[in-house]
Amino acid sequence: MSLYVMKFGGSSVGDIERMKRVAKRIADKQDEGHRCVVVVSAMGDTTDELIDQAKQLNGQPPAREMDMLMTTGEQISVALLSIALHGIGRNAVSYTGWQAGFRTDETHGRARISEIVPRRVLESLEREQIVIVAGFQGMTLDGEITTLGRGGSDTTAVALAAAIKADVCEIYTDVDGIYSTDPRIVKTARKLKEISYDEMLELANLGAAVLHPRAVEYAKRYQVKLVVRSSFNHNEGTVVKEEASMEQGVVVSGIAYDKNVARISILGVPDVPGVLAQVFGKLAEEGVDVDIIVQSGVQNQTADFSFTVALSDLEKAKQVIEGLHSVLPYREVTSEDNLVKVSIVGAGMVSHPGVAAQMFEVISNEGVSIKMVSTSEIKVSCVIESGNLQQIIQALHTAYNLDTTEQAFVGGPQDRR
Repeated sequence: MSLYVMKFGGSSVGDIERMKRVAKRIADKQDEGHRCVVVVSAMGDTTDELIDQAKQLNGQPPAREMDMLMTTGEQISVALLSIALHGIGRNAVSYTGWQAGFRTDETHGRARISEIVPRRVLESLEREQIVIVAGFQGMTLDGEITTLGRGGSDTTAVALAAAIKADVCEIYTDVDGIYSTDPRIVKTARKLKEISYDEMLELANLGAAVLHPRAVEYAKRYQVKLVVRSSFNHNEGTVVKEEASMEQGVVVSGIAYDKNVARISILGVPDVPGVLAQVFGKLAEEGVDVDIIVQSGVQNQTADFSFTVALSDLEKAKQVIEGLHSVLPYREVTSEDNLVKVSIVGAGMVSHPGVAAQMFEVISNEGVSIKMVSTSEIKVSCVIESGNLQQIIQALHTAYNLDTTEQAFVGGPQDRR
């Protein structure tokens, strides 16, 4: 009897009818002879609505109270799903994250899991119950409720699968697997039968929203068999595993994009040791993540350098740099925010020269200038102006032989957690 962890996102349980459909899906899995642990997100737009209500009361609500508030969405979902399962004759039990044994650090809003003690989950499985666990949440050793931040329910599911040694962790969403690119942009995107942890981690970090990077990191670290599939049909999904077989003639596995990009340039910086450490050390202290960094040549004992940050961090990053002006006498700071980062990912790129050059040519043929480039063994990223994004994604998809004759399946609103 196999042990399955099944994770359903907000769109999958967005209303009562969808909740009933998910309950039926879980019951079918049990009828196949499997034990089931289910991780659930908040219903539909519940979390966004709770945030809006909080901000109507206080423009800057305390992080602790926001965690208290936002965890209620998942608690509603698990209780309703358990009730739905009882309604069709199944023995189910619902648990909050902390009841399921999730212990975290004390960082409200983006806590890290420190340990999982799944005693109650395992005891319920011994009683042949279907266990429903609230995603996205945990508790500190001092009893403070915390949330895991963006992608928290994916992370909950994979971490729990590792802790209880599940045979499979299935992530149910509105698409029926991992596609070569966003099927909302390219209708003939290729569904991948399998993909390696490393490729999936790159795609997730580069903007592919179907899985969160933290969940993929957990899966890779603990060798959790991960399957992404649709909650709207019974098609086979995509398996995420240690090594995936490369499809004949396909060097690039996927194309991702990220619109949450801004570029900052610091001009006329003194060319002395420690300047970069000073700038990026201060940005790190203030919680600003930096992505691509490019430094120009030295002229008149000064240099220029540019870097990218999340668009949402742009103003904060500029304030940090302005605060350094008294100790770092740069000439000028400029910024751009109408940008997007487009990336190609594929394990086959290592042994195929010219992949990056082909990407540059495709983008150039679309009449778009490349502002910054970042590479690794299995990815190339280009920061460009955002205007022609859809045409560029389609052109790259065609250039790397990823187009298919089949229509990609998209079943509903995209899951965010």
